[in-house]
Amino acid sequence: MGVTDVSGDMAGEMEVDAFRRLFPLRFYERHLSESIRPDARPLGKSRDTTVALGAVASADGSALAKIGHTTMLAAIKMEVMTPTSDSPDEGCIAIDFHMPAICSPLVRPGRPAEEAPVISKQLTDVILSSGMVNMKELCLIPGKAAWMAYLDIYCLDADGALFDAALLSAVAAFSHQEQVEGNSIKEPLNKGKRKLTLSSTPFALTCILHKKYILADPTAEEESIMETLVTVVLDVTGRLVSFYKPGGAFLAYTSAVQDCIALTRQRVKELQKILIDAIADMELD
Repeated sequence: MGVTDVSGDMAGEMEVDAFRRLFPLRFYERHLSESIRPDARPLGKSRDTTVALGAVASADGSALAKIGHTTMLAAIKMEVMTPTSDSPDEGCIAIDFHMPAICSPLVRPGRPAEEAPVISKQLTDVILSSGMVNMKELCLIPGKAAWMAYLDIYCLDADGALFDAALLSAVAAFSHQEQVEGNSIKEPLNKGKRKLTLSSTPFALTCILHKKYILADPTAEEESIMETLVTVVLDVTGRLVSFYKPGGAFLAYTSAVQDCIALTRQRVKELQKILIDAIADMELD
């Protein structure tokens, strides 16, 4: 009897898995009609999220951020540069997003992932437009020396909502970064260090719009099946930094946009607490 039950359970699981592979949209819509997702999350709930600061010992600031299985490693390296004539009292930030082949079976070795430059530009736009980093704080000697912050973000596991996790890792890395102060180009590293003050702290939430449903923080499977994505970026004060809809058949009606923003406000509070806790854990260590 016990063997029969086990065999029946296995056969049932195989049938469900086969249906999921053959008819993925129908499989998801059956769950959505009951306001639940296959991973047992409610439609508006994000996946478990963690942040660890100081993940790269050789970097000037670093963080490892995980949203579900999606994993990002951010590292900052500071170098002294000559500021531009247009902004003689400001430093600069250069951002690169990398998707090595290990992050997804869809990324082929030796060929750059199509998403990488798109996410790099999104990150640059959001970090600069939000005023997250005060560029004047990166100045050492006006007109002569300033810091160039090279931010590299590596996607170690691409399981959906890549921009959300990348931005979280970037914010966490800058929170960890220690800016070297000095009034000498030749020996700035001999001077003291201090934390770089963030003028703004932006966080993102990506949602899927499908029929009458809104799914927060989608997995890679969900993104591949239901193509209309919306990404909202808010700072911790609730200010709208960015609204991004790359395409898709679904029209972003006002009510849907408002619902996405409301979900993002809730998510920002969650991420802010996660980051504060990570900073507190690092200081205790």
